[in-house]
Amino acid sequence: MAPYIGRSLKRFEDPRLLVGEGRFVDDMQLPDMLHAVVLRSPHAHARIVSIEAASAKALHGVVTVLTARELTGKVRDIPRRVIDDLSGVELPEHPVLAGERACYVGQPVAVVVAESRALAEDAAEQIEMAYEPLTPVIDLRAACEDGTALVHDETGTNTALQLRLGRGDVDAAFAAADHVVQGRYEVPRLSAAPMEGRGLIARYQSQEQQLTLWTSTQVAFKVKRFLAQTLMEPPRQLRVITPDVGGGFGQKVELWPEEVACSYLAMTLQRPIKWVETRRENLLAYHGRGYCGDVEAAVRSDGRILAVRCHILADLGAYSLNATPGPPVNAAKRVAGPYDIADMDVECLGIMTNKPPTGPYRGAGGPEGAFFMERTVDLIARELHLDPAEVRRRNFIASDAFPYTTGTGLTYDSGQFEAVFARALELADYEEMRQRQREWREGEPRLGIGIATVVKASGGQGEMLNSNARVRVEPTGEVTVYTEVSPHGQGTETTFSQMVADTLGIEPEQVVVRHGDTDMLPWGQGTFASRGLSVGGSAMYEALQQVRQQLANVAAEHFECTPQGIGFRNGKLINSQNPLQTMAFEDAAASSSSGLECQVEFGLPDNPFGFAAHVVVVEIDPETGALRLLRYAAVHDSGRIINPKLFEGQVYGAIAQGLGQALGEGMHYSTDGQPLTGSFLDYVMPRAKEMLPLRVEAMETPSPTNPLGLKGVGELPTVACPVAVVNAVLDALSDTEVRHLDAPVTQEKIWRAMHQKA
Repeated sequence: MAPYIGRSLKRFEDPRLLVGEGRFVDDMQLPDMLHAVVLRSPHAHARIVSIEAASAKALHGVVTVLTARELTGKVRDIPRRVIDDLSGVELPEHPVLAGERACYVGQPVAVVVAESRALAEDAAEQIEMAYEPLTPVIDLRAACEDGTALVHDETGTNTALQLRLGRGDVDAAFAAADHVVQGRYEVPRLSAAPMEGRGLIARYQSQEQQLTLWTSTQVAFKVKRFLAQTLMEPPRQLRVITPDVGGGFGQKVELWPEEVACSYLAMTLQRPIKWVETRRENLLAYHGRGYCGDVEAAVRSDGRILAVRCHILADLGAYSLNATPGPPVNAAKRVAGPYDIADMDVECLGIMTNKPPTGPYRGAGGPEGAFFMERTVDLIARELHLDPAEVRRRNFIASDAFPYTTGTGLTYDSGQFEAVFARALELADYEEMRQRQREWREGEPRLGIGIATVVKASGGQGEMLNSNARVRVEPTGEVTVYTEVSPHGQGTETTFSQMVADTLGIEPEQVVVRHGDTDMLPWGQGTFASRGLSVGGSAMYEALQQVRQQLANVAAEHFECTPQGIGFRNGKLINSQNPLQTMAFEDAAASSSSGLECQVEFGLPDNPFGFAAHVVVVEIDPETGALRLLRYAAVHDSGRIINPKLFEGQVYGAIAQGLGQALGEGMHYSTDGQPLTGSFLDYVMPRAKEMLPLRVEAMETPSPTNPLGLKGVGELPTVACPVAVVNAVLDALSDTEVRHLDAPVTQEKIWRAMHQKA
């Protein structure tokens, strides 16, 4: 039987989802269930003068209206994550409901509970709110200036966190450089915009003193832990269940105010409560990205980078959710990219503004850091009249230099950057495209070639690197895997089944993968930071080895041989010394009437780092500025590939989101803090017809950090794609005076750049 690892199996999860048999939060109905609607602030910054809810409460079918006053002494603010590397003032934790002030448009102010959603919506319109508008802080750079208004007076500053990283004598390197190349960049706020927004059902059973929360989350165990901390009188039993989840992309790694409020209401009213957000609520609740960067590179005339100074501003919003501090740290650490840069000085400041909280979004700091570095590398090539591909080659970390520690303190475990890059250039027909570009004539569409070479860690940091898993073999031969990772499109049930099948010599159809229930395992983390396979899969693999040993012991005793001589193939346990001696897998499993079981804990010793090289070819209409993607080649070193089809699907999806950031997406605000892109009419998502066939390949460099040599893939393409596309656009305009454009590079922005006066 050929190994299942490495095979392109279709996802086992798909059939029921494709025929409409998925079970999402909004599909669930519980007896006697109430419905909640959240009233939100229409102001970016305002003092709440009064809330008059008597008319709303008087409506037939309305059960209650909850405000911050009723929560006083009942709940705490959302706990924030503490990161040792950070200094600065403490970023205020997010209140469950706004009390004295509202600090961004969309902040929850009150919760209306009624017998139906329609009744709750009607009642919310009857609540009379009185606000006293205050000066909002919106512009990220202006927020740092002296005399600017404060988001929170008590902090005395809008700078909430500071991180300084580096090594070497940067000043000496700049003094010795042949050239200094500078760039100023902005990466806009983005919405994760999952197909399914946030939603929950909270139910309290008083006899058992158990609160059960069904919620659309990536982190069931994290929600359980922090919800227990936030409720001042938590229930004796707390269970979090994740049904099917229609996408997360980092947005659903938080404990949300709505989860706390509805849990409190369910315990108080002792009736189940459902809350499901609207698309506008989703767009205004939380964002990723939102960074500014100033980069200086000291370089030799041959393009070799001697040193880099980088100053980053990260827009944190008005409050911290638990994961808010993570991406700024990642952006600062990952700005070094795949390059051997001896001396670096990187500073990142987290800035408070009157906008929603920010946090992880596919890549979580990686795309921001890559944008700053990859744009700078292209500017180096432009100013020194060098090929941008050659500049990258001259600065890559050599394949014999691993493990390699960057100037920002990250240790890369393995890689073959030059080989991956060479293959990407070959797939893109790079030399042919350059020749076509040299043959360009006035009036013809402009041809641009963009490159991005990036790295991305898997596993997260600190406790995120730890996992546990349980594997159980029933007497019938069915194998059940219990994992703490919480998939929502990754294909975990398929890849885990492939790993089980190879380890135990059975068919993937004999495997059941269970997840998304905090009662299944004592603790866990969830699915984020590309940790599903590298951490969660490794824990499951270690448990499998112990179960395999138990089964081998059974067969060895039967065959009167050593356990080391037992093989697992084609549903049988085989004595390798005498292949005629076999035992059916089901017979070995039946040796214990209660089944065989093993639970293990696993800790990833270091992050595995993936590498990607993307090459994009674009065509720009000189009259209209319209952009057309002609070619896209992407090669990834993601370690060992369990399922090539799922690998390809992850790459396609990640590039689609990267194209969204590059070409259209952005959460933009007016000077008074009103969202300008608060619906899909204005927030421009990529469409299927805009995708082009991708030339995608993988090169495998197994990571030494985990037993299967795994690295992540789900976020890596999103790190590379946006800046590769922007580089292609700027390359197409290289004979003009346009030196830089920030994403999104819209048709209007390109047209204006081409027609601006010198």
